[in-house]
Amino acid sequence: MTSALRVLGCGVLIGYQLIASGCTVVEVKPWQRNILAKPVMAGNPDPSLTAIRDHVFFSKEGATGSASAGGGGCGCN
Repeated sequence: MTSALRVLGCGVLIGYQLIASGCTVVEVKPWQRNILAKPVMAGNPDPSLTAIRDHVFFSKEGATGSASAGGGGCGCN
């Protein structure tokens, strides 16, 4: 019975240590942020591609979404 309690106690302690170690706070230094930041996480990772897609959209649809230019459906902007 005593050895079973020891094994159980060790299991509980090891389990707690594994769970508690996942909750540590890691501080990112200001000079590490450019390494850890990924361009795909930006709100607009490729502004030129977004501009091209907006142009194609409002040229085909004859409507403007977020772009500031007006346009007809002919694509002659």
